Amino acid sequence: MCQCNCMCKIIDAFPAGADVVDKAFTAASLYYNYTGDQKCFKVEGEDDPHGLSGWGWQACTEMVMPMNVSSESMFPPSGFSYEERSEECVERRSAEGSLDHYRKIYQVLKRFGSNIIFSNGMRDPWSRGGVLKNISSSIIALVTEEGAHHLDFRSATKEDPDWVVEQRRQEVEIIQGWIDQYNQDTAEMSQ
Repeated sequence: MCQCNCMCKIIDAFPAGADVVDKAFTAASLYYNYTGDQKCFKVEGEDDPHGLSGWGWQACTEMVMPMNVSSESMFPPSGFSYEERSEECVERRSAEGSLDHYRKIYQVLKRFGSNIIFSNGMRDPWSRGGVLKNISSSIIALVTEEGAHHLDFRSATKEDPDWVVEQRRQEVEIIQGWIDQYNQDTAEMSQ
């Protein structure tokens, strides 16, 4: 199943009184050692095998994902400030003004985009920054309450819940429609 649900299952499977660091490490291993074939893995360092160093650049140049942490989390509480994020990005020498696209994402995509599916699960911690409504007839938001982080992009398994099977079916149907339309347009142009 998805990372978020599986991580919780991993943590819940530990016996009462187990070390919280062991629980967190084992759950994080789901991402960092998904295949289960690594005995040791580095999450930091110059080679950056998991692409962690790219997050700062991505957070400034692509789609801003406002995130906050509540006081009920294991992390220190924090809020999101557009102004502070903008300053951080300018300091990083990231593309100045790229954050403005976040404020205008719907207008920009409606004008310049096509054939995009935004797959969103509301259990995904990133969903707050997602596109949650259709922008046009070819820029589609598929939103599910049960979904988490990109489960629909993983290979199908016998344990997949019904909602992800249906979401994948919808994605294939939409993409097949785009391909069919392209083929039809191409055939008409060659006549």
